[in-house]
Amino acid sequence: MPSLRDALRELPDAVFADLLEADDAYRLVLDVPGVTADTADIRSDGRRLVIEARRGKSVPAAFQYRREDRALFLDAELPLPPDADGEAATAEIDNGVLEIELPKSDDSDGKPIPIDDAAA
Repeated sequence: MPSLRDALRELPDAVFADLLEADDAYRLVLDVPGVTADTADIRSDGRRLVIEARRGKSVPAAFQYRREDRALFLDAELPLPPDADGEAATAEIDNGVLEIELPKSDDSDGKPIPIDDAAA
């Protein structure tokens, strides 16, 4: 899990994130103001969690940007903890707070690798 914590530190400064752990799951909480379920895409890609989110901005016709610091996009690939089941993940967004729950897999010891007995 240290690699996931390290990856969260690399997110843009405008994105605040918490990582929580229970006996049976991890929960990742991201503040993404202005993002909705329609403007976010989250998927498990092998041992990585891919998050793409965008927020819309509207500028009244009489105004122009003189300074623009609010990011429009979040594009992050985060490594999953070894015991996380990315395929069973669920997500919910409410008022710009995105919560992703990653259940822990029952097979925390990994998949056994068969060993051929060369002497046999």
